[in-house]
Amino acid sequence: QVQLVESGGGLVQAGASLRLSCAASGGTFSTYGMAWFRQAPRKGLEFVAAISRSGGTAHSDSVKGRFTISRDNGKNTVYLKMNSLKPEDTAIYYCAAAPDGSRLYLRPDQYNRWGQGTQVTVSS
Repeated sequence: QVQLVESGGGLVQAGASLRLSCAASGGTFSTYGMAWFRQAPRKGLEFVAAISRSGGTAHSDSVKGRFTISRDNGKNTVYLKMNSLKPEDTAIYYCAAAPDGSRLYLRPDQYNRWGQGTQVTVSS
């Protein structure tokens, strides 16, 4: 079973950029569908972006044009590049893996492996 470890979070000012990384181990990374979700204080889990095994992507409307998901199968890593960060982007960001990477999945229950999360805080 694949294991996921996120990194790259931090405290930044509004308008700044960050790149989150999610390193996978213990599975065949290239076959997995991958995604980023986030959870803000006192809110539920929110879809951010997903990428299929072939590189197809989907982004939520709230981040479209500012965030970009990508993957490097040679490094077993998925990334989330976040530009023009806003205070409302403050959340814990989670990386998730789905064993069937042929499609783009947008719901958290479609993913069966999760990382521990990384905190992103955007100050105004």
